[in-house]
Amino acid sequence: MEKIRLFIAGEEYNIATDDDLDYVAQLGQELDKKITGIMSSNSRISVTQAAILASLEFADAAKKSEVTSENLRGQIQEYLEDAARARTDNEIARREIERLTKELAAARAAK
Repeated sequence: MEKIRLFIAGEEYNIATDDDLDYVAQLGQELDKKITGIMSSNSRISVTQAAILASLEFADAAKKSEVTSENLRGQIQEYLEDAARARTDNEIARREIERLTKELAAARAAK
């Protein structure tokens, strides 16, 4: 576990993490930008209120991403099932072609 120091809304936070430190630093920068942006757009809002609003925005984005991911997984599953059906149909058609080819060859030979 490594430690990283983040500065968010003017406060210092020492974070212990197993994640990549650059990734955690980027998260801290995004959070700082979001909170300070909210605070600069409304001078009467506290850091706590800005943090809650930022949290709601991030939670909303995460939930929407989760729904999108589930939809994509469902679509991929449907595509995989369609591809499996197409392979099966292709194999059936190939066997029918082979059977008909043999039948045609036998008919020609019988003439």
